Order: sequence, then structure tokens, then C-alpha cells
Amino acid sequence: MTKRGLWGGALALLLLAPQSAPALPLPESAAVQVFAPPVGQPMTYRVTTRRVSRSGTLISFALVYALQWQGAGRGYRLDTTLRRIESDARPELVRGLAGLFEPLVGETVSYLVDADGRQVMLADPAQLWARVAQRTQDLAARSDTPEARQVAALLAALPEAEREKMITADIRALVAPANASIPKAESDDVAIRQEGSNRMIARSERVELAAGAPLDIDTLWTVDTAAGLVLAERRQSWTREPGTDARTLAEERIRALSMGDPG
Repeated sequence: MTKRGLWGGALALLLLAPQSAPALPLPESAAVQVFAPPVGQPMTYRVTTRRVSRSGTLISFALVYALQWQGAGRGYRLDTTLRRIESDARPELVRGLAGLFEPLVGETVSYLVDADGRQVMLADPAQLWARVAQRTQDLAARSDTPEARQVAALLAALPEAEREKMITADIRALVAPANASIPKAESDDVAIRQEGSNRMIARSERVELAAGAPLDIDTLWTVDTAAGLVLAERRQSWTREPGTDARTLAEERIRALSMGDPG
């Protein structure tokens, strides 16, 4: 992608942000990450993935979390509970998509985050995985579907690092100082705008797939710089026919944080 194309894509994403207030200049301290999450207040965190199915239609899969921050020494403790899994896909597809996460529904997973938000770790991974393993085995024992037994076997075989990556990915994406994917400065493919305490960062990339077809990736983050949390992230992957400007949405991931309990 040319520099003009990358910049244009980033600006197009920024135009989707609310325009109710005039843009403010980026402060000199933009690179400094403040971390002060709202302690004792219930929050809802929804992570939605939309992708093209074999039939060519977009199907949705969402994880809905309840979150609450507490002080813990010099840092913080984040208690998260996966309340439910939502999808508009056919039941057989939902079983496949949700299988890895179903044993976590209703489980409270706690994280320890240091005072500046740069380190995020599971509070007690050994006990967590013991509970999840037992729930997985119970679900498989009660189910007459081969998918449940396959999921149990897959979870049991996952290396510790892969299990932790699976369960912490969405939380690491939420904590802005720990999210290494967020660009810290403007460039040819990154645009940054500040509105009050919210910072919008847009990035456009192009990658070449093994098959030779280019893939455009547009990402927009909205960061609450007063709390150090990512209020929203939207990552869209587009396929493009070689030699044309026509694009087709292949996958979209939306992370959204809001105040209040998800119910």
C-alpha cells in the first residue's frame, strides 16, 4: 500500500469517531501512560468477532464479560467473569466456536496488574486451570457430542503458555500500557487524535498472504488516557482483488468496554 493509501485509510477510520467536540492537539506527554482504573465499579466488556462463513455470509461470535477492579497492594486486582457466549451462527457452528470457552462461562478469573499497568498476570493460574479442567471433563461426560470430548482433549493437551495466552489475550488488550499493539506516535500509517481524555489511534496496514492475495488491516483504538483503559478497539481485515480497489470484509473484531453490569 502507498503512503497515501495507508494515511487515507487511517483518516477514514478516525472519521468514524464521534465528532461532538473539536479535536485537541496531542499533548507533549502523549507517550506517558497513566493507569488509574475505576475501582469498585462494575463494568461490561464485550468482545465480538465477525467472520465470513463457508456460505459467504458474516457470522457473529461474542464473549460478554463482567469486570470489577479492586486495589491490591500498590497495584490492582481485576476480577472477570465470562457471563455468556452469544452467536447468530447455526448451532453446529456455535458448538465449534464456543467449545474452548464454554468451560470458562461462570468462572471468576482474577488478574494482578501492577501500578503502572504494564504487567498483567493471572492471580492463581494453577487453581484456575484445575477448576477449568474439572469443568471440561464434566461437560464432556454429560455430553453425547464428539465436539465436547474433542474440546476436553484439546484443552488438556494445550501447553501452559498457550492456555495463558488464550485466557489473557482480551484482558491484555484492555489495559492500554500493557497493549504493545497500540502505536505510540504518528507515522505514515498511523493517525492520532485527542478529544478530552480520549485518544483515538488509527492504523492501516497491508500484508501479503501466502496465496498472494493482499490483505488490508484497519485498526482503530479509543483509549481513555485518564484511566489507562482501551474503551474500544475495532480491527477489520479486508481482502482485495489484485489490481483493483474493491475490498471485501473478511473478518472484524470489536472490543468494547462500558460501565455497568452485563446482567
